[in-house]
Amino acid sequence: MARDTGMAGKVALLLWAQTLGLAGAQTTHLLVDPPWVPPVKWDQVKLTCQGLGATTWYKDGQIWRQEEEDHVTVTESGTYTCDRSGSGLSPPVTVSDDWLVLQVPAQALLEGDTVTLRCRGWWNNTVTSVSFNCEGKELGRLHDGTELTLSPLQLQYSGRYHCKCRVKYWMSEKFWESALVAVTVHVPVANATITPSPLSHQVRAGDNVTLRCSVQVGSAPVTFTWLHNGKEVARGSLLELRDIDVGHSGTYQCVATNQLGQDGHRVFRTLSPELALEVTPRSPWITVAAGIGGTLLFLLLLVAVILAWHLWHRVAARNHQERPPPDPPEEGEVLYTHVVVTKRAGASPCATTLQDPQVTYAELWGHQGRPREPSDIYRNVL
Repeated sequence: MARDTGMAGKVALLLWAQTLGLAGAQTTHLLVDPPWVPPVKWDQVKLTCQGLGATTWYKDGQIWRQEEEDHVTVTESGTYTCDRSGSGLSPPVTVSDDWLVLQVPAQALLEGDTVTLRCRGWWNNTVTSVSFNCEGKELGRLHDGTELTLSPLQLQYSGRYHCKCRVKYWMSEKFWESALVAVTVHVPVANATITPSPLSHQVRAGDNVTLRCSVQVGSAPVTFTWLHNGKEVARGSLLELRDIDVGHSGTYQCVATNQLGQDGHRVFRTLSPELALEVTPRSPWITVAAGIGGTLLFLLLLVAVILAWHLWHRVAARNHQERPPPDPPEEGEVLYTHVVVTKRAGASPCATTLQDPQVTYAELWGHQGRPREPSDIYRNVL
């Protein structure tokens, strides 16, 4: 068991390193030094572009510099971005030159962290009577000092903040208010679990199985990676196994990851418990029984057809035997044997007028050996 736990830890560390490498290779980030946002121009801000390929710098949407160096020192206010030919365009960073600025740390703010907000006057002019506000609600007022500490951070601390204060300017004081700054509290992923469908961990070959990975907590975006016997096999919250066979047997785990902050350096992951899946092959007797069942059904249908045919013929023969024979003709009667119908001579082939019927008959001798005429028996027939 200890060996398995150690292996799982190694797999998690390997995936963590791979994720960091992919993040650095696929995403361009703009780092700020000093690490406060928004940065102010009187701090001589240094911007570093992280990514791959040649660097192009933009200021206020226009090309500013094209150079090999990945960092610049900013002396003017404005919105800056950088583009790396191999990893794309970075998120923007705005350098402020306002009279009053509220700054927050330039990093991902996590639940449970201790965070300091600071209110600064233009070119570090002295500020007094500072109040901090979140979504229009005053959090506190400081008569001495310009910083507010929030500890521990909680999700409900997310929102838009600004500060108000009096600023000494030359021989007078003025009341100023800073621009709004968004504060987002992130939650690292935790408690990943796998839910199989069907719920049984033992399935038969040929079945379909769906595994779903979910986390109890974690700020978006959350990505999922699937491991089968310690090897990566798929990505995404669902793993669909179709027409499975014994090769799908083994242990399954999912790794949930969220990458927080603009710099992408705060990466968190959680590894689910192992799910053991056992695929049992179908018994060959089931296949044989299915084949025998189909054959028996065909034979039964064939016997039923033969019996029905025999029964129909027996009924037909019986009806024929039970039919009474025709009465014999009386002595002296004429037995008509057949009637021949012919067309009139010279008539059109399409005409429907027919010649008189020609009757052929056989004579039966009557009493005293004298033949009887047909008119004596059937008068007015013709």
